[in-house]
Amino acid sequence: MESIRKIYKTGLGPSSSHTMGPRFAAEKFKRNNEPATLIHITLYGSLAATGKGHLTDKVLRESFPEDKVKIIWEKDTVLPQHPNGMKFEAFDDRNNLLDTWTVFSVGGGDIEDDEIKAAKVTIYPHTKMTDILKWCQQNGRTLWEYVEIHEGEEIWEFLAEVWKTMKESIVRGLENEGVLPGILHLPRKASSYYIKARSSAGTLQKRALVFAYALAVSEENAGGGTIVTAPTCGSCGVVPAVMYHIQNTYTFSDTKILRALATAALIGNLVKKNASISGAQVGCQGEIGTACSMAAGAAAQLFGATPSQVEYAAEMGLEHHLGLTCDPVAGLVQIPCIERNAIGAGRAMDASAYALLSDGHHRVSFDKTCLAMNQTGHDLPDIYKETSEGGLALLVK
Repeated sequence: MESIRKIYKTGLGPSSSHTMGPRFAAEKFKRNNEPATLIHITLYGSLAATGKGHLTDKVLRESFPEDKVKIIWEKDTVLPQHPNGMKFEAFDDRNNLLDTWTVFSVGGGDIEDDEIKAAKVTIYPHTKMTDILKWCQQNGRTLWEYVEIHEGEEIWEFLAEVWKTMKESIVRGLENEGVLPGILHLPRKASSYYIKARSSAGTLQKRALVFAYALAVSEENAGGGTIVTAPTCGSCGVVPAVMYHIQNTYTFSDTKILRALATAALIGNLVKKNASISGAQVGCQGEIGTACSMAAGAAAQLFGATPSQVEYAAEMGLEHHLGLTCDPVAGLVQIPCIERNAIGAGRAMDASAYALLSDGHHRVSFDKTCLAMNQTGHDLPDIYKETSEGGLALLVK
């Protein structure tokens, strides 16, 4: 597996697949084709179907002088490698083709072609949770120590910056009010949820705070603000909300939080390796489901879980999102995406508590749930995978 740095990417919302990935691709193509006077960009499949709602055209036009860019939408053409395909073509002033490049936005802000795929650097010797747990047992280590050994101590500086950005997105989101951009005219709710939470008490207050923090980050994302993918933009509110709530409520140190973030990223990495974190490929189970799994495992670790209990919490976070469709209304990362972040964060807390009450033994392993999620995702009709052609996107106008 690759570094967990691939799971946490800092950038602008609202979509890792539709804005971050295309932006990275456009910048790379521009660097390689500075003399070009005209750029044609063809968007395929899911990338074309919801590209306007996800601001794909906006980030592409911003990457080149506006009079140089022509965007072609081919939503009915799905390239076999991935539903989020892009073809860049560069022309000179005589309309001669200088260069062409087909690349795919594969989720979490990553882009991929044959060359990029071949150049991937593997730093983890294991690709299954079962093997990692066995390693932990044999060496008397925890999951976060497994990450540190293979990433090096410099990973803590990287995670410190990730945590700083996550917290900043929560603080901004709690302060910002008004209407989110787009035709839905959806009002921000994080601020009011936070105020109501502060005036509540007990269990209700704790759950309301988790909701408020998740709303804060996902609303910042929907507004095009700076967030950290965890593992995607559309699911970026779950992990920060759970970590922020636990730190503030139970006074955990930043060191403990960073260790939990390392474990969370390892879980996300395993899902990415063995299934997918792309909503266009497997539906929202790959985004919110993975985020919930990451947050559940991280929370369980903070509360003293064994590696087996962490695995159990992560498994439940993923299992209980199996079959979740990706059906964004109007192609925007707002309905049902923002609300799903809040509910996913609450469910992560529940999964961690359930696992802590157990002895860590259970019948369905994390690895099998990953495989089930991947198969379920590929069995889902394309109308339920980020195309806004089915489900809520079809029924809610």
